[in-house]
Amino acid sequence: MGKSSRRKKDAKPKRPRIQFVDRPFEGLPFEAELVAMREIIPAATLTVSTTPEYGSREITLVTILPGMGAALRRKSGELLVAVQTVTSSGDASRDIADRLLAALELEPGESISHAELPVPGPRLQDVLDPASAGTLEIRDSYEYWLDEEDAKDPNVQMAIQQTSDQMVPTAQVAGVEGAYWCRMQREFLRWVRPEPEEKVLDGLARLHFKRELTFDDARFVGAFRALGLLIPVFELAAGTEADELEGPLAAFDEVLTAAIASDEPLSPEERRARSGIISRQVTLR
Repeated sequence: MGKSSRRKKDAKPKRPRIQFVDRPFEGLPFEAELVAMREIIPAATLTVSTTPEYGSREITLVTILPGMGAALRRKSGELLVAVQTVTSSGDASRDIADRLLAALELEPGESISHAELPVPGPRLQDVLDPASAGTLEIRDSYEYWLDEEDAKDPNVQMAIQQTSDQMVPTAQVAGVEGAYWCRMQREFLRWVRPEPEEKVLDGLARLHFKRELTFDDARFVGAFRALGLLIPVFELAAGTEADELEGPLAAFDEVLTAAIASDEPLSPEERRARSGIISRQVTLR
């Protein structure tokens, strides 16, 4: 047998490729929460349910699981599916849906430690009931990994505490969608905006030019681009706590939302302000 014939015989069939999706969670009413869980929140949970087609099963989406695992079913029967894992096909919605569907078959105490790259198939938009999501719950530890009896083990408690001590303190600002306070030597606000990225940039530029891109002495320092959404970042006055932002940020939200919604063409000065914002922009994914 010639070399070319052997190569043809030994060649593995090509896996169908999944197309890259720039904004993978678009269309889900909890898109901002998923982006935040995947990119900026250390520990959080969000309960959802599958559609009747997939059994109307309740799932708890979580930021991460031990060892960057894909999913686990606690002994209590609760099913946890990670939003953050190592494997990525280019469509985060398809990746998570693939793990979720595989995890539905887990027995109590079983887990999926590593997920293979999926092939084209249903996405979260196909699998989840859009009206089923509960309230995002930010956690200050990873105890949600554990069953009650495991949590009583002193060694387990110590390991969880050591891991939790490395977390960036994070809290959601009540009453403002997608706004998350955090403390990293200084205090910051990271704000996942649900509008199209280009419109958000226009709105930021309008306010930045007028020197109105601020609230409660906060200083705009730039923006992240993550999973198709823009996340403006503000450095807060030293010592600011999350609950102190509720009133000022709610008022500023109205101002920023109006600036984003405006269809007025940008002036030359506003376009320059926009270019400056883009030059400092960082893309996470």
